[in-house]
Amino acid sequence: MDPISGLVAVSLGLGLSAASGFRVFLPPMLLSGAINFGLMDPSGHLAMLDGWGAFSLLLIAVVLEIGSYLIPWVDNLLDVVASPAAVVAGIALMGTVLGSETNFDPIVQWSIAAVGGGGAAGTVQAGTVATRAVSTGTTGGLANPIVSIGEAFMAILITVLAILAPLLCLVLVVVGIAYALRAISRQRNKSQTLVST
Repeated sequence: MDPISGLVAVSLGLGLSAASGFRVFLPPMLLSGAINFGLMDPSGHLAMLDGWGAFSLLLIAVVLEIGSYLIPWVDNLLDVVASPAAVVAGIALMGTVLGSETNFDPIVQWSIAAVGGGGAAGTVQAGTVATRAVSTGTTGGLANPIVSIGEAFMAILITVLAILAPLLCLVLVVVGIAYALRAISRQRNKSQTLVST
């Protein structure tokens, strides 16, 4: 495997993982669509996303997930489940992509997936939780559906970029993770200020 192919595979995996931090089921659904339309080769573990049955099941999950996030206060409760699910999805997506697109040793493959994919998904998810907490605190949850629509849009944008232009997506993911870390830090500092007063 040449270094460029490895970088593209890692970029694709990181992009899909970061997108799963916004919405857990949207990246695999769009990846399934790309496979079904012939934009990606369903080799290795990606074969489980091949077929319109897999796409349809993921579409139902996406509709339920996005619909739940549009209901104020339910969205905050959903974060309790979505946060660990996003990390697991990030690891699975990155590991699956690396297994299909590279010839990494499985230990290297899943180590990269755990650190890179799980880290990207977890950081983005924590950033969305922090953003939603600010929205809930300042608007009583009334602006949360707007935040939720923005998150779904970002999940779509990052997933499509990861599939069509993985290296460009890598740049967007790095910027997005920097933003998420800043939002998390701001929220943590605000919480510590409130506790100390």
